Amino acid sequence: MANYLFAVPLAPGKTEIWKDYMKEITGARNKDYKKSRKSISLNTEQVFLQQTPHGDMVIVRWETDNPRKIFEYFGKSEDPFDKWFRDKILIECHNMDFTQLPQPNKEIFDYQETESLEYAGVRKNR
Repeated sequence: MANYLFAVPLAPGKTEIWKDYMKEITGARNKDYKKSRKSISLNTEQVFLQQTPHGDMVIVRWETDNPRKIFEYFGKSEDPFDKWFRDKILIECHNMDFTQLPQPNKEIFDYQETESLEYAGVRKNR
């Protein structure tokens, strides 16, 4: 599975209501949330609130090979939880428009430092 990260701005004045909705997802609606994510084979979803001088943003990390499929699902699902999620979070809090799906991310660079002391079977000394 590949990592897919994206940022979504919160509509002005919607941060507190968004936080309340997040509490519902981790509380009373958690069983329905997990069922929803399982139905689209989304095993990992991490959500972060990033407050900036230009407004609040939500940073999302998914492990998925097909993020477009997930966005399409959120736009079309008739499941009661998914409809609630779409109406309250995606549309009300983020002003998302499902007539135009987000463009795929373009990776600019990827730096990774390996901590491995072995390379090609040869032990390296530090």
